[in-house]
Amino acid sequence: MMKTIVLLTGLTLSTLFAQLNSDMEVPYIDYKLKEVKGLDSINTNCTMCHSFGYILNQGEQSRTFWHKKVLKMVTHFKAPISKEDIEKTTNYLFQNYGNGKLK
Repeated sequence: MMKTIVLLTGLTLSTLFAQLNSDMEVPYIDYKLKEVKGLDSINTNCTMCHSFGYILNQGEQSRTFWHKKVLKMVTHFKAPISKEDIEKTTNYLFQNYGNGKLK
């Protein structure tokens, strides 16, 4: 039993010392948001913390969903978004990535 524990511990810890012998390149993925009215609010308020991919990965959602998501960023993550920009951001997200439903 002790041999098994030592062997498993050794195998687990050995991965900490693994090295890559060649150059590694991380692919760049360019997420394009719709360049229409309100994008300035997204660029100013959203991309300081995360990529456009986070927005696109939410899928098409209701206006209520987007509004709650923006409020969550302000309330829980302390995003410095003004009241005016909360509405601009919500409107942009809903108009361009919404499902057409208010709720």
